[in-house]
Amino acid sequence: METHLPWAAPSAPGPLDAALRVPGSKSMTARALVLAANSEGSSTLRAPLRARDTKLMAAGLRAMGCHVSTADDNLWLLRSRPLAGPARVDVGLAGTVLRFLPPVAVLARGAVAFDGQPGAGRRPMAPLIGALRALGARIETGNGLPFTVHGAGRIAGGPVTIDASASSQLVSGLLLSAAGFDRGVVVRHVGSPVPKPHLDLTVHMLRAAGAGVDDSRPDVWSVEPGRLKGRAWDIEPDLASAAPFLAAALVTGGTVTVRGWPAASGQPARRLLDVLRQMGAEAALTPRGLLVRGCGAVHGITADLSGLADVSAVLAAVAALAGSPSRMRTQEPPERLARLAGTLAGLGADVTPEPDGLSIRPVPLHGGTLRTHGDRRLAHAGAVLGLAVPGIRLDDVACTAKTMPDFPRLWSTMVHGFEGGSAEAEARVRRG
Repeated sequence: METHLPWAAPSAPGPLDAALRVPGSKSMTARALVLAANSEGSSTLRAPLRARDTKLMAAGLRAMGCHVSTADDNLWLLRSRPLAGPARVDVGLAGTVLRFLPPVAVLARGAVAFDGQPGAGRRPMAPLIGALRALGARIETGNGLPFTVHGAGRIAGGPVTIDASASSQLVSGLLLSAAGFDRGVVVRHVGSPVPKPHLDLTVHMLRAAGAGVDDSRPDVWSVEPGRLKGRAWDIEPDLASAAPFLAAALVTGGTVTVRGWPAASGQPARRLLDVLRQMGAEAALTPRGLLVRGCGAVHGITADLSGLADVSAVLAAVAALAGSPSRMRTQEPPERLARLAGTLAGLGADVTPEPDGLSIRPVPLHGGTLRTHGDRRLAHAGAVLGLAVPGIRLDDVACTAKTMPDFPRLWSTMVHGFEGGSAEAEARVRRG
């Protein structure tokens, strides 16, 4: 049963001055787990994200027979073994588990049953199930949860067409296991454009694992059959987790550094920094990490946020505090845009959902209860708004555990008592 935890978002006493570390990337951790399970030999994950979704992913792989040791928080070890059923995989509410593990299960011998929380059943899944069937898999389902994959230890693979408009995970799930298919896979997407950054990350990590991947044609991805080799994965900090902290610097006119960011990243960090600059911040990737400094004013923008879906709610919250209107184009599903708009409007914001994004006009905001709908993105947005608007209360901050189990403590520590500056901030965050 999910725990709901109401939380009063703290107001900033003044400009913030903080340096901190955020947990590892959920996207990278999930992909590294799947690639390790599909590789020969041993693999390690350094600085992985230990959170609800990644623990479910590790448990699902264990259920199918993969050795997964997570005893050391900072270094996980996986040793591939022949995968087999019968097994049961609990996807919880995790889209990555729901879409990345069924292609793994078709390579196992035996029945692998998938189920999860009621909300997971509303996630689009039929395109992936249809694609796996077209490639030779036997799946017993009504095109949603619960379903059972009857693995034969192999699958033919080959060309397949899929409408992945609902989520790029539908393509990534196929690609991550495709090297184990007899003929590999050639995936052709038909439908509305899908965000590229997560697919680019999938391709990058597949190549790092030794897969032959061709993504030179628009909306077509090809993975050659072959054996992947176990390797060491260094997991980057998570950009979606970093975003509200970086936004806090802009909103309060302070300075925040997210430590440990690599010079070359598989996540669109530079794009996020560019948007924050347009909104009035000084922002840079420095040897210390990602640094954002507010300059005393927040500007509205007209921007394309395609590929920044995981941080668009935080950017919309910043826009609601701006001194001029904003027009944000995104590739978010209409229902998610409507939920974000309704959440901001509940605090007085003037937000209009558009077919391809949001329009936001500056008006005074007020306190109130912000409904998170179990979405960590909305919780992050509420925390950012609370810095400038007293009296904001989240109906559930526990949903942030999906990617950042320690979010309430990290956020409150950042906000309070940092007169001593960034060095003290980082020390206090580490001490807890």
